[in-house]
Amino acid sequence: MTSLAHIGPKVLRRFRDWNWKGTAFALTGALAVVLVSGHGTPVKADAGFDRFVRSFWSKASSAGISSRTYNAVFTGMDPDADTLRLMDKQSEFVKPVWSYLESAVSDSRVSRGRELLDEYASVLSKIEARYGVDREAVLAIWGMETNYGTFKGKHNVIRALATLAYAAPRRSSFWERELIKALGIVQAGHVRFQDMEGSWAGAMGHTQFMPTSWQAYAADYDGDGRRDIWTSVPDALASTANYLSEHGWQTGKTWGYEVALPRSFNYKLADDDTTLSIAAWARQGVRRANGRDFPRPQDDAILVMPAGASGPAFLMLRNFYVIKRYNNATAYALAVGHLADRIIGGGEFHGDWSREYLPLSRSETKELQQELNRRGYNVGSADGKVGPATKRGIRAYQKALGLIPDGYASVVLLARMKLDS
Repeated sequence: MTSLAHIGPKVLRRFRDWNWKGTAFALTGALAVVLVSGHGTPVKADAGFDRFVRSFWSKASSAGISSRTYNAVFTGMDPDADTLRLMDKQSEFVKPVWSYLESAVSDSRVSRGRELLDEYASVLSKIEARYGVDREAVLAIWGMETNYGTFKGKHNVIRALATLAYAAPRRSSFWERELIKALGIVQAGHVRFQDMEGSWAGAMGHTQFMPTSWQAYAADYDGDGRRDIWTSVPDALASTANYLSEHGWQTGKTWGYEVALPRSFNYKLADDDTTLSIAAWARQGVRRANGRDFPRPQDDAILVMPAGASGPAFLMLRNFYVIKRYNNATAYALAVGHLADRIIGGGEFHGDWSREYLPLSRSETKELQQELNRRGYNVGSADGKVGPATKRGIRAYQKALGLIPDGYASVVLLARMKLDS
């Protein structure tokens, strides 16, 4: 046992006053630094974080985390400064969907995806047969999440999650749950603590699973007893396929189609919710942008216009919404689907993005909502988020002015509204 002779009197009194419960009690926080390192001054001590670590031990212990694991992980740990900096940062700038796609589905990413399609052909074939998820979709998510493993994040996941559980009280229960799962992953030997790197928010490995998602969906492709999404590409790809499969992926079907709309199109149908068969959409005059026939007219689809009537339109099928379970952002799911198509030889989108129709920032969206409310369109509180009520208000305003009622919040629309004031 480490000698206490070198510890100063105040620290020693603190040590002796603690309520010890035998070997099951974890030595944590600033004192743990002293005891293990032998230094009289804690390194980067944060009293609040130390208190969190000490108090969290009871929850971790109740969940089956051993004192050995807890001590090994938390000894000498301080909060992650980058996580503290980023957790409440809300970017005022909203990246237009076309700019997002240009970087997400770059020529270099497409080219590398094609190389990996050949390199991992055998693995991907087996994964496709086992889980029923098309190989290009799995590759596309790998490409989107970490650029095929070239950047998996440089944050220790447990440290990041502990920082969030400590410093983000509004979602503390969520972060604590993820933290306990992460501790369990290390304790079970799936990855070493020091190798458990990921994003500042705790997403891990080649395809960026949160710990609870890892627990539910991670797969041991190579049968070595470890579900290693950090260093085993086959395990990571199989895990991603399993995730998509469990959320309803339809084998051999696409995510969606780029379409052209007739001049007389009823834009009330473009509400991001109306579901019709492709045959029914065709009866509304909707056609594929490339001029080809739809292969399965009986499939159900929702019409989505990511940049309003000024940009390309898409009929989105079931698989698009399965991708959104991975990341609930239309631009992300569109990028994954487009990258998957490009990897297997598909071309660019046919429609042009009218780039003057920039999306609104959060503060601009609040301004738009305030203007709509002032005009009697009743979109609810001005929270800076474009939800169904705001879209309905925009459509009503556009219809009143004789504009295409696409419900899209753009800088052009806000400028028009200001001119009408």
